[in-house]
Amino acid sequence: MKNADTVSSVIKIATGIPGFDFIADGGLPKGRTTLVAGTAGSGKTIFATQFLAEGIRQHNEPGVFITFEEQPQDIRRNVANFEWDVGKWEGEGVWIFVDASPEPSHELNIVGDFDFGALLARVEHAVRNARAQRVVLDSIGSVFSQFVSHSRVRHELFRIASALREMGVTTVMTAERREEYGPVAANGIEEFVADNVIILRNSLEDEKRRRTIEILKFRGTTHHKGEYPFTVIASDGIVVIPLSAIELKQHSADIRVTSGNGDLDRMCGGGLFRDSIILVSGATGTGKTLLSTHFVDGGAAMGERCLMFAYEESREQLGRNAIGWGTDFDVLEQGNKLRVICEYPESAALEDHLVRIKDAIEDFKPNRIAVDSLSALERVSTPRGFREFVLALTSFIKHKEITGLFTSTTPTLTGGASVTEAHISSITDTILLLRYVELYGEMRRGVAVLKMRGSAHEKEFRELVIDSSGMHIGAAFRNVAGILAGNPIQIAASEIDRLDKLFPSDHL
Repeated sequence: MKNADTVSSVIKIATGIPGFDFIADGGLPKGRTTLVAGTAGSGKTIFATQFLAEGIRQHNEPGVFITFEEQPQDIRRNVANFEWDVGKWEGEGVWIFVDASPEPSHELNIVGDFDFGALLARVEHAVRNARAQRVVLDSIGSVFSQFVSHSRVRHELFRIASALREMGVTTVMTAERREEYGPVAANGIEEFVADNVIILRNSLEDEKRRRTIEILKFRGTTHHKGEYPFTVIASDGIVVIPLSAIELKQHSADIRVTSGNGDLDRMCGGGLFRDSIILVSGATGTGKTLLSTHFVDGGAAMGERCLMFAYEESREQLGRNAIGWGTDFDVLEQGNKLRVICEYPESAALEDHLVRIKDAIEDFKPNRIAVDSLSALERVSTPRGFREFVLALTSFIKHKEITGLFTSTTPTLTGGASVTEAHISSITDTILLLRYVELYGEMRRGVAVLKMRGSAHEKEFRELVIDSSGMHIGAAFRNVAGILAGNPIQIAASEIDRLDKLFPSDHL
């Protein structure tokens, strides 16, 4: 009972950092000190500055920034890229710098006793003048390089933390780490001064950088456990991607929508479910982009708004190919029925792509979305990062009750599951397989519905023909086996008759 009372008595203030307040169960504990630790370049100063900036912008809470390392003019210049007008807020008296950074021309090395009395007086004066509710100390680790007696520094840090607590301000204190998964802070003291500890990481895996945030400790209150990916956006600052926000509470309707091809609709038992996720898997050239084109064209024909993300072809190339199949992207875009966004996967980190996709969905409010292809995005991320991306994207689309179609390229021409499929197949509702089939030395294409949740569907591989008018689905390959395994072989008519008697089609 005591623990419950303690947890419920801790008041939290929203930081305003997108996604962070969710994993923090409401924000930072009010009136306490939070240590934000990380290696160089992990985003500590951005986090601290954003905490002050959003306090002013969203909650009308003035702040004081105490800098031990960079000079105020450097901080003003660096954060200008994030559209935080620190100079304007200084003029209004809601943002005050306390400059405790060393003079560039002086080296300081104090061996004897010292205290932060003078600094504390300046901080108290700034807090009173601004009526500050938020305070930042950046970076506290630089103090250790100036003084030899760490025990004395620890005593003084406790003193300043206690003084800030008595002032009633909520404090963010940053500190350096030497490695991503080593001790919390470089000097082994900072974490004992703070009530709460947050770790920022910028780890290198397989030649790819991945940023994560972890709440290691919130004294006396709750928070979400584990690491969560985040990115830094020029206009927004830090954006945390809270995977724990994913919940299996999406609505599921039995409303059918067209795939854009009548024959494929019949193979799927009458069409696709409106709020489903469809994965189209196939080798290069089997018709994945064409199927995506039919998908958006069919939606636009029904009055739906369609959003298409392409990561392998330019807008001009997609438009040229679509015209060849009878779909005019320009006309659809002019009618506000389609928006096409093309980017190279390497143009940004996977977390940045996810934020851009979400922003585009919120802005355009589509009824259906096509992503061509997931395999291209996979190459710019680690396996873990890609799994998190797929999970977050599919959950967001389902939450919005949007029909989503993703394409995935198989590693071989004859088929075989890709790594992409392994990450997404279990959370998709429908899987369409596109395969090459060799008959009498001629290369043909085939299509099959491997899986469709909540609906009966055809089990055969049918021939898929692509011509100037698009995609056409023909008869089943009744005399061919091994297509799914990527090793098609022809079967004699007598063997087919024997199998039909053993396994009547009514029972399939």
